[in-house]
Amino acid sequence: MAVLLVTAGNSLFRGDFGLDLIAALSMTVALAFGETLAANVVALMYAGGQMLEAFASGRAAKEMTALLGRVPKRAIRYSGDRLEEVPISSLVPGDRLLVRQGEVIPVDGSILSGSALLDQSALTGESLPFARGPRDEVLSGSTSLGHAFDMHVLRPAAESTYAGIVRLVEAAQKSKAPMARLADRYAVVFLFVTIGLSVAAWLLSGEPRRALAVLVVATPCPLILAVPIALVSGLSRSAKIGVLIKGGDVLETLSRVRVAVFDKTGTLTFGSAEIVEIHAAAWISEVELLRLAASLDQASNHVMAAALVAAAAKRGLPLSSPVNVREEAGAGLEGLVDGRKIVIGGSGYVAANSNEGDPRSFRSDGKPGQMIVAVAIDGIVAGIIIMADQVRTDASTAVARFREAGITKIILATGDRLDVASVISDGLEIDQVLADLTPEQKVGAVLAARRSGPVMMVGDGVNDAPALASADVGVAMGARGAAASSEAAGVVLLVDRLAPLAQALAISHRTLAIARQSVIAGLGLSLAAMSLAAFGYLPPVQGALLQEVIDLAVILNAMRALR
Repeated sequence: MAVLLVTAGNSLFRGDFGLDLIAALSMTVALAFGETLAANVVALMYAGGQMLEAFASGRAAKEMTALLGRVPKRAIRYSGDRLEEVPISSLVPGDRLLVRQGEVIPVDGSILSGSALLDQSALTGESLPFARGPRDEVLSGSTSLGHAFDMHVLRPAAESTYAGIVRLVEAAQKSKAPMARLADRYAVVFLFVTIGLSVAAWLLSGEPRRALAVLVVATPCPLILAVPIALVSGLSRSAKIGVLIKGGDVLETLSRVRVAVFDKTGTLTFGSAEIVEIHAAAWISEVELLRLAASLDQASNHVMAAALVAAAAKRGLPLSSPVNVREEAGAGLEGLVDGRKIVIGGSGYVAANSNEGDPRSFRSDGKPGQMIVAVAIDGIVAGIIIMADQVRTDASTAVARFREAGITKIILATGDRLDVASVISDGLEIDQVLADLTPEQKVGAVLAARRSGPVMMVGDGVNDAPALASADVGVAMGARGAAASSEAAGVVLLVDRLAPLAQALAISHRTLAIARQSVIAGLGLSLAAMSLAAFGYLPPVQGALLQEVIDLAVILNAMRALR
């Protein structure tokens, strides 16, 4: 009782005339009139409602630590002829750094010596690596996939690209006001109706217990209990199909979404390079070309090499162990496989390291977004393997189901080039294609889309995190996406498919419809019972018991959201 009074007092201090005040008022008056049983019944149901609501709002909540955890804390800096490890906060423009293989670039800079092979998917969403040479600029947050290189610091850590992404996420989350409980929308009106009816019953009848009976019957357990139960049921139903929704407020917002903004890489596409075609010379089969290329690629940590090896393993090809391997970072590699000299890499590299043939002589459509891997065997160009990030097999069906679930506008927003984005959008019912976007521009695209209705943003990379946090509902491809995007989003897909998200949209619509139905039916029955109490037909204890019957009916209706 004391806790409830403190809660109600805090609500009043904030100007929030919520449902806690009605429950506190009914229990106080019941105790004042000696109706302890009625007060206990009200207290029991109120405590249960609070527990259920806390469970609903706290379900699947996590701290957003992955994004900040990925930020490098220290860097290797040259001090004369020596190397020293220093905090990145001490770096200033002009410093010379050593970036080793596998390290995240700590600040924005330019390459001084050597070449760099960079994974920039955290910044642009592009799954394919980028090769950079001397004097080329490199961005913080990129991961070095090749050999170590020296770089020149251009901007301090606080002004670098990755730090800006972190600030965007934090600012977007702070600027988004929390959703009010669905039940509280009815609280003010219900509060004044309750007090007015109880006072009128007392003044007109001269019997104060009629006022108490009205207050007890008016205890809004249909609001306190039915709404969180419906929401928890919807959350559980979504979790069963692999969609983690982080709270009832997110579920409610999801039901109102009318615009969907999709990133490309890892969202509408698989997010990893796969073999599209193989063109082999007449003297070798496509299968043997892939087997030899994948055998040599076992010695490389290049992402394209890993994709080739995975493709060969998927086809059940027996791979041999390579020997005498020499790799030129970002260009290609050569070595011996089964006693044969194999060269694999870009067309220029393979042509320069072969005695006969030209990779460009092999037919290729050369569509945007494709990467050509050339292969030479014993000094003769043997063929090319074309790789690309493919559109998800369920993308077209999923987009159609989003339309059925109430989405009226679908936007593709990506950091990739426009020609690549246009190829991906062909065959999909995309209303608008936005390309070459920075993380800041993605946030702007989400905010602009709000003119057409509440926005859902779907992405999977660290570069998507600010846009996910800025949207009304952010959805992260958690099965394969970056941990930062999962933390910034309100919804996480635990399966690597889009179709369950469309199903979750339908679940959100049904859940909120059931919640509203429970509220309206419960309050209607409560108002009828309040009228009976006002005319003296319901004493306080009987009124409290009748209210519990109403609560039970409303709760059973709310649990339909589980089906």
